[in-house]
Amino acid sequence: MRLAVLLSVFLGASAAVAEVPRVVTDIAPIHSLAAQVMAGVGEPDLIIQPGVSPHSYAMRPSEASALAKADLVIWMGEGLTPWLAGAIDTLAPDARKIALLESDKTQQMPRREGVEFGHEAHDEHDAHNHADGVDPHAWLSPGNAREWLFLIAAELSAMDPEHAGIYQANAESGAERLEQVVQSISKELEPVRGVPFVVLHDAYQYFENSFDIPAAAAISLSDATSPGPARLADLRALVKDKAINCVLSEPQFDTKLTGAILAAGYKTGELDPMGARLVRGAGLYPAMLQALAKGFASCAR
Repeated sequence: MRLAVLLSVFLGASAAVAEVPRVVTDIAPIHSLAAQVMAGVGEPDLIIQPGVSPHSYAMRPSEASALAKADLVIWMGEGLTPWLAGAIDTLAPDARKIALLESDKTQQMPRREGVEFGHEAHDEHDAHNHADGVDPHAWLSPGNAREWLFLIAAELSAMDPEHAGIYQANAESGAERLEQVVQSISKELEPVRGVPFVVLHDAYQYFENSFDIPAAAAISLSDATSPGPARLADLRALVKDKAINCVLSEPQFDTKLTGAILAAGYKTGELDPMGARLVRGAGLYPAMLQALAKGFASCAR
């Protein structure tokens, strides 16, 4: 009799665990947001490992296997990882999907073009711009991240009503922590507002817009394509004209181009929009924002 009771309890517990949705995310910052919402219930899987560019990536067998088992796929969308769309359709046709760039809760900004960025690039834009013209690095907006915490919580609650209260409470806790981080960053960046700088890869306008620190230019545009000779020449002229001596690189990209446009003695800093050097998990997203702020501040001072 006692064995039967214990077996019943064990099977009941196993069933409860099995009911937790299997969640797969594309990039580490989104994995962090999902992990915050799922804390105490489950752990999401990650497809694109930190330290590589999401614009082109070849999934490993273990990542493809996780995708095939997913009940919910949370990804930025085709604007960031067009190669992933086919894999999702093939490997996870029955999974529920959240393409964050397509959400009406997401503030979108258009891709910046040309050499010198104008102030108009930092205004807010309609969230229904055509995907081809949208800058896909929308996770670098803390405002978007806040909305996504609740979006993820709502989707998980619909799939797993038993844990709905936990998902919602976790989203609220994550949003409160995020607001504290935003306030801290705003104070840290106050002394360097107005200092011109160049970024190696145009991935940061959501962060720039959130904290009023617009870049003067980017060596490579948002799709991470290599600049041609004409663009490099225009950048050298802009740097000289604006007396720019700060350039910010990324761990995912070759930094040799920075020396091609800036004179000797320029200052450098590193920005990590993917959390490549951070511990994966719930704490990665706020830590990534803080690290970005330190990178901007140290170079612009």
